[in-house]
Amino acid sequence: MNKRSSKLNYLKKSILASLTSVAVMATYAHAGTIEGRVTDGDNRTYFEGARVELKQQNKSVISARDGFFRFDNLSAGQYTLVVTYLGAKPVEQTVTVSETGVITQNLSLANNAKEIDEVLVIGQRAGQANALNRQKNASSLKSIVSADSIGQLPDQNAAEALQRLPGMFIQRDQGEGRFVGIRGIDPNLNNVTINGVNVPSPEAGVRSVAMDVIPSELIQSLEVSKTVTSDMDASAVGGSIEVKSLSAFDRAGRNYSLTVQESYNAQVSEASPKLSASFSDIVELDNDNKLGVAAAVSWFERDFGSLNMETDGGWAEIEAEDAATGDDAEFFGAEEIEQRYYRITRERLGVAVNLDLHTSSTDKYFLRTLWSEFSDDEFRLRNEYKFADGAVDLTSLNNNSCSFAGAEMDRDTKDRYESQSIMSIVAGGENQLNDWTLEYTLGYSKSEEKEPDRIDVDFKGEDLDLAYLMSGPIPVLTQSANAHDLSNFELDEIVFEDNLTEDEDLSLKIDLTKDFVVNNHNAEFKWGAKLTQREKFNRLNSTVYDGGFNDASGAQFAVNIDDYDIGDFGPGFSRSAIKDYFFANQSQLEINANDTEINSLGQSYVSEEDVLAVYGMVTMDIDNWHVVAGVRLEDTQFSTSGNRVELVVDEVADTETVGVTPLAVEKDYSHFMPNLNVRYDMNEQLVMRFAYTQTIARPTFEDAAAFQLIETESKDDDGVIEIERKAEVGNPELDPYESTNLDFSVEYYPGHIGVLSASIFYKDIDNFIVLQEVEDNGQWDGFDEVLQKVNGGSASLQGFELAWTKNFDSGLMLSANGTFIDADDQLPQQADVVGNLMLGYENDNFSSRLSLSHKGKSFQFEDNDSGVYQDAHTQLDFSAKYYINDSMQVYFNAVNLTDEAYYLYHGSAAYNYQYETYGRSYELGFTFSSF
Repeated sequence: MNKRSSKLNYLKKSILASLTSVAVMATYAHAGTIEGRVTDGDNRTYFEGARVELKQQNKSVISARDGFFRFDNLSAGQYTLVVTYLGAKPVEQTVTVSETGVITQNLSLANNAKEIDEVLVIGQRAGQANALNRQKNASSLKSIVSADSIGQLPDQNAAEALQRLPGMFIQRDQGEGRFVGIRGIDPNLNNVTINGVNVPSPEAGVRSVAMDVIPSELIQSLEVSKTVTSDMDASAVGGSIEVKSLSAFDRAGRNYSLTVQESYNAQVSEASPKLSASFSDIVELDNDNKLGVAAAVSWFERDFGSLNMETDGGWAEIEAEDAATGDDAEFFGAEEIEQRYYRITRERLGVAVNLDLHTSSTDKYFLRTLWSEFSDDEFRLRNEYKFADGAVDLTSLNNNSCSFAGAEMDRDTKDRYESQSIMSIVAGGENQLNDWTLEYTLGYSKSEEKEPDRIDVDFKGEDLDLAYLMSGPIPVLTQSANAHDLSNFELDEIVFEDNLTEDEDLSLKIDLTKDFVVNNHNAEFKWGAKLTQREKFNRLNSTVYDGGFNDASGAQFAVNIDDYDIGDFGPGFSRSAIKDYFFANQSQLEINANDTEINSLGQSYVSEEDVLAVYGMVTMDIDNWHVVAGVRLEDTQFSTSGNRVELVVDEVADTETVGVTPLAVEKDYSHFMPNLNVRYDMNEQLVMRFAYTQTIARPTFEDAAAFQLIETESKDDDGVIEIERKAEVGNPELDPYESTNLDFSVEYYPGHIGVLSASIFYKDIDNFIVLQEVEDNGQWDGFDEVLQKVNGGSASLQGFELAWTKNFDSGLMLSANGTFIDADDQLPQQADVVGNLMLGYENDNFSSRLSLSHKGKSFQFEDNDSGVYQDAHTQLDFSAKYYINDSMQVYFNAVNLTDEAYYLYHGSAAYNYQYETYGRSYELGFTFSSF
């Protein structure tokens, strides 16, 4: 029996035993029950996160996303229900319970519809009230953004919506938010779920989910857990992000919306359309059965571009020929500086269809589906100024400037269409069996990235006079006239690729919950198990053509480039002309078999990961204390298969050969992790929290893949045969990051919608993964250099977080937060300061926001023994919305008002590593909705 089968059988036995115990408990007699929903005055809007208290038993529950609450095992008598919700006055209701049976009692948050509509039903205040109530009453430290709040800001995807929360930052791609980090931690160390199911990553090698594939219109809420409980996945060193899509039971009755938008990018002068729609309805099948149907679709096509300058390899001591003497010269400078010109069309299509079946208040079943496809059609032109290949004029070395005679330049193109998709399907249910609650889910997710028919073409030019001057983030490049004559550039290489990455995740989960009383204190025991099976597949299919071009030059593909305003780019190449040439001549071109085999087999792998988790936790209310304590055990079985690919270059015999050997490695490990979350409600407004948690983060699939790229070169040095061996290898023996986390926070909730909070946190991370030279570790004798990711010891960070949200009676709104981090060592992607500021105004007819997001300088990686940093990034956005009537709205958004650039530098801000601009964007849209 294989490992997967034995694990599945073990989990099946555990589930069967649990179901048997529940069935036995369910045979006992039913006592009285109170249930209902927290609603508005019209019983149309449901409120999640409200605290409903049963006074006589000092017991409270938090309303679910459909406003539902329930109290079981009540003896006959009269009870008082009290509901509290930020933004509304407390409401009390008296209920009489019989010996047995269910009493249904809905609780309205207002005595009349006018009071509730003013603050809680529509607009930004509704979204803030929902999020803050859920945050306040949560068992752990959370930050939440609701669908209503997402719609108030010009955020195109889940990543950009999350950046507004305290402690959150995003990594951008072409100016758009893509990956999400928490409190300065690399996004690879987060856990992301959609409707409770883990989301695999569509990109090769990584674990971090590119959240720009999830349109904001498909989202009901985003929930960030900065501390975890034992019933959550432990793979959350940074934290855990939960994406919840819409449900028909989020509000009563039939609801629908339609949005039409047009956007304009100033940098490329292009307009782009967007359409989105949603529908939900609850169908009464009979007196007991209700079927909720919800669907949403979003489509967005965006034409834009970016202008870029990069210093390839950074700044270091380089060698070149002295133009005056012909001798070797060494100086501090740049070997290569690149100009890049991008034109891009991005398209997003997202669809969600969700079904909810309620056969009674205690028996609920659901099916959640979400499918999203993100495509990126990109054409890139690049000029590579290769200074070290020329003769340097040492007299020109002045103030970071340098000139070269007889240097080389490459002009190349990248023509690629990339599509990423995420499919998530989760089915499950919840059943109340006397005083036991049974929850179960079966989830399947698949992410995929396709890159078909990619064409990279390289043209080489020689004997050119080139120079650079460093004058801040943008190097000034100059060249002789022949460098802009494309007839001097010969077609040198074409690489044709068809690449595919797949990441599949199958999970089965069961949870059992039972209420009990200890010394007159209400408590809850929860037990659960989860089996996850994941497979990451990466296939690179590359063909390298390096001959048969019949002296083709760049001149036959030339076009003018007239909008590169950060330097003199010169002429470019026609995308269609290059593509036509390649497909017309492909059969006559010469294939470099060795490079083709190295590229394809060296970077392809399959990795499998099975995780079996079991946990137990107890929740107890002791007066004003709310304590959640538990333990979680996760057992991981990992296997990976790839290739050892070795290029052997024998200069003496003038031969080149490639050897390929399959590799396969397995690794098993387990983690036992206790967790404690404590909440102390000092009074109705003041909440204090403490958490001690242990979490892990498994290595990225690329770092742990079984691959070895080896180059062995033999040459004759005055009759002596010298052999040089170098390698770049994966490390399947990597251990996961292990983090011990401490959190303490104080939150003050005044009587209106708002919060003032402060928190401090500490993380001690072991098994940190770094890139090192390992040729001296005893496993690589005879090698001159071997690069491999290894567990590099420990790292720690500490910081504090401040947040203030307030809605004034005048209609003014303020939201500000800042996170300040200090790390003992430089951690990848770690910024010292992350912050947001939002100023807004809202009345019955008009709503506006001016929002600022800031990420401080952050370390990225090491290059040439010096750190590469991303410069501080501050982006300013504006949004305004006018309510024509209760159903129609028109809005205007302005994104990146200050045209903030993306800037990486090498060691010092004076040394460019990458500078890229994206321009401002403007959006005008119209929304029609029934709610």
